[in-house]
Amino acid sequence: MKKLLFCDQAHSRWLVLLIDLFIITWAFSISFLIAHKFQYQEIFQSDFTIFLATYSAVTMLIFVVMRIHTGIIRYSNTEDIFRIFKAVMLSSISFFMISKLLIIPYLNYHLKWLNIISILNFFIAASLLIVLRIMVKSLFAYLKDLESENIENVIIYGSDKKAILIKQAFEFSQEKQYKIIGFVDDYPDRINKNIEQIKVYPSSAIEFLRHKYAVEKMVIMDDHLNEDGKKNAVEKCINLGIKVISVPPSTQWINGRLSLNQMRDLKIEDLLQRDPIILQKDNIFRELSGKRVLITGAAGSIGSEIVRQLLRYNPELVILCDQAETPLHELQLEIEDYFSKAPTKIFMANIQNAKRLKTLFSTYKPQVVFHAAAFKHVPMMENNPAEAILTNVLGTKNLADISLEHKVEKFIMISTDKAVNPTNIMGASKRLAEMYIQSLNFHQARELPLDEIYQISGSKNGHTKFITTRFGNVLGSNGSVVPRFKEQIEKGGPITITHPQITRFFMTIPESVQLVLEASAMGNGGEIFIFDMGKPIKIFDMAVNMIRLAGLTPDKDIKIIYTGLRPGEKLYEELLNKEESVIPTYHSKIKISKVINCHFYYVKKVIDELIELNELDDNIEMVRKMKEIVPEFKSNNSIYNKLDKMVMN
Repeated sequence: MKKLLFCDQAHSRWLVLLIDLFIITWAFSISFLIAHKFQYQEIFQSDFTIFLATYSAVTMLIFVVMRIHTGIIRYSNTEDIFRIFKAVMLSSISFFMISKLLIIPYLNYHLKWLNIISILNFFIAASLLIVLRIMVKSLFAYLKDLESENIENVIIYGSDKKAILIKQAFEFSQEKQYKIIGFVDDYPDRINKNIEQIKVYPSSAIEFLRHKYAVEKMVIMDDHLNEDGKKNAVEKCINLGIKVISVPPSTQWINGRLSLNQMRDLKIEDLLQRDPIILQKDNIFRELSGKRVLITGAAGSIGSEIVRQLLRYNPELVILCDQAETPLHELQLEIEDYFSKAPTKIFMANIQNAKRLKTLFSTYKPQVVFHAAAFKHVPMMENNPAEAILTNVLGTKNLADISLEHKVEKFIMISTDKAVNPTNIMGASKRLAEMYIQSLNFHQARELPLDEIYQISGSKNGHTKFITTRFGNVLGSNGSVVPRFKEQIEKGGPITITHPQITRFFMTIPESVQLVLEASAMGNGGEIFIFDMGKPIKIFDMAVNMIRLAGLTPDKDIKIIYTGLRPGEKLYEELLNKEESVIPTYHSKIKISKVINCHFYYVKKVIDELIELNELDDNIEMVRKMKEIVPEFKSNNSIYNKLDKMVMN
């Protein structure tokens, strides 16, 4: 019987209507008896049946029109109760009017009890219908708890309407069993009050809830995570081993309802959310709207995000250049799904191949170039310096030279903090690329006649503007520590860290690209823009937080082991050389590095010599030459350490 009445399948709406009809009939009868002081003979001596039939017919018609019977009773909420209240009120008013205008004059009655019955019946019928739904909902919840073996106790951060909708999404879940222990909020006027029979606790009570109710999860809205109250609550949960689940903003809910499928575990990137970056979008729009824009390394982490954000600024054409076939194909499919009308072209090329690049420029004539193509993995480049030079140095040189030749207005190179006082091949190769495009920028101003500059570049300001943006690690990029740690956690550990004191600057991919676009708009050529990366973060702390975010305990569930610094790796990254200083810009998160510029002919000469050495395939000589060109390049934990003393001597 229990399975028949309380099965997961919803019963027929007509059965619900029949039950409502029985309650309405019974409520009217009780009201009639109360009005007649329980004199049962009045039912048989008066025209009770006529009024009962009229009221039942009117009420059923209104219930059907308002679709009261179509709701699933076990999922009733406050809105359903309010609709029942309105339907009963409308039924009572309609019955009273019909009785007064039609039935009483026709039957020639003078009924004194009609007013009393109408009022009594309204309250009794509404109360019984509402109580029925509350009882059925409570009974279903009780039976669900009894049958559930693995109930997860959950708290919800917030106590507003969105938090209530999140609660209802958990209660309606059929896949898994959840019990909402309470809401957590920091508004004093809501604390210790109840919302839908669930108590609101202060965030200071999270530890109490953890110990008393074995709370396993806290659910938060993933917008504005940098708010103090929410941030503190998340940190408490992480330290207590409570898993934090985030839900998307209400604007992304499906048909205004939250689905549990939209929920996800809080990521380490979410914890690093800073104040929203305010962009001068008019400046960016002015620089990019209606332009033909080339993005090299378009299939990479930074390049693909540049594509996504760039498409919002109405470019005439976006050319996606990369040599990685599969990632480029996946990006193309994404654009077709989400930006179906976007004016894009795919062009596969290796930037080492100057001839192929010339074909690209001759075909599409880009006006703005975002150069994100590069080899970036430190240990890999330490073992393959020839490839670092060919891509990061020669590839950049090819692209810059051809950009100048084809009258490009702006050339924006994506550099790295590893180019500052480099301790590895990758960082030194990126520093060489910085030196070349900077020297090329100022060479135009110093050496070429103004009319020739304008003729070459077509720029109103006289020359192609070569701009460098320099920032640290981006969270979630290909090969970064975050995916690596996540994979190790999923396997049950251990997490491997090179050194307990190693620290890095981190920024999310969207943040970094927003600042790249802003810097590209403000740049006048020759600048190295440095982004505010916030405070450096210890990799150990990041690993601990990721383990706790997974609901696990460091060194108990997941071990952390140290493997030693890799070739070329250093403990601390820097954004500025010792000899560099910064100039502020109108954007608080962007500054300009005052770097000592090298003469173009010198830089071109030494880079040409380096590329010639590359053809000899002699790693030692290549690295020795790099150290001569970049004196601050001191190898760390590398086979090339011995060259530092030789270069100094």
